[in-house]
Amino acid sequence: MKLGVNVPNFGPGTRPAVLRGWAETMEELGFDLLMVSDHIVVTPDVAEQYPAPFYEPFTTLSWLAGITTRIRLGTTVLIVPYRHPLLTARMAANLQRFSEGRLVLGVGVGWARQEFEALGVPYGRRGALTDEHLRTMRSAWQDEEDYQAGHIPIWVGGGSDAALRRAVLLGDAWHPLRFTLPWLGERTERLAAVAADLGRPVPALAPRILLRLTGTPVTGEERRAGEGTLDQIMDDLERLRQLGAETVVLDPFSGDPDETNDPEAAWRMLAAVAAAHEKSEHP
Repeated sequence: MKLGVNVPNFGPGTRPAVLRGWAETMEELGFDLLMVSDHIVVTPDVAEQYPAPFYEPFTTLSWLAGITTRIRLGTTVLIVPYRHPLLTARMAANLQRFSEGRLVLGVGVGWARQEFEALGVPYGRRGALTDEHLRTMRSAWQDEEDYQAGHIPIWVGGGSDAALRRAVLLGDAWHPLRFTLPWLGERTERLAAVAADLGRPVPALAPRILLRLTGTPVTGEERRAGEGTLDQIMDDLERLRQLGAETVVLDPFSGDPDETNDPEAAWRMLAAVAAAHEKSEHP
């Protein structure tokens, strides 16, 4: 099982030199994948969780592709309705070529109503638009030699039945975000049922989990995967492996924008997990 990292591409402490440090450090630690988030307009509802500056993902990942050599690069998640699908297809195909095939396109429908309004995109149609855009993008990659994209993996985020159906029909993997393990167990069973109803194979599992390393165990039904002592986190990773996860993305951002001023704290947590994971893979 491979490990990735969700890197904050927003917040008061984030600037080009810090993003470069993230990329170089994650590649040095042996992580397989580096992912960033997506917002275009930092409207009040966005700023409450992800304050400016907010670095646009395609631009950021294109720059990081030239800094790195091995680590895969991706979005968690690209808000599909925000951009014309042919523009997204073109940018993704170009990034796939610039990075020599390292792109992973995590996608979602979005949630920030004010941002949708600022972009002139109908919030109520975001699910239907996402499905339409994904079909258009796949068609562009397949039918036009000019794109020369190769295969770009699409990881579909969201936990609703509509999202599971989208993952089965249009995705290579299902990409649930920050959850409890009981919830994931129920949803993976539902994913298998949806796939069976549609007569399609079950997509791969590629979850993103919180990473919050604590000195004492975290208990209770609300404990999210990736939250607790190093032993708890490694046990969570093993349980995700048993559920079929091929890649797990670790998200060290706990919600306080001031954390972006101290990336080294996140790097220490990630280094501890990377070392423990390496030991478990090669005892």
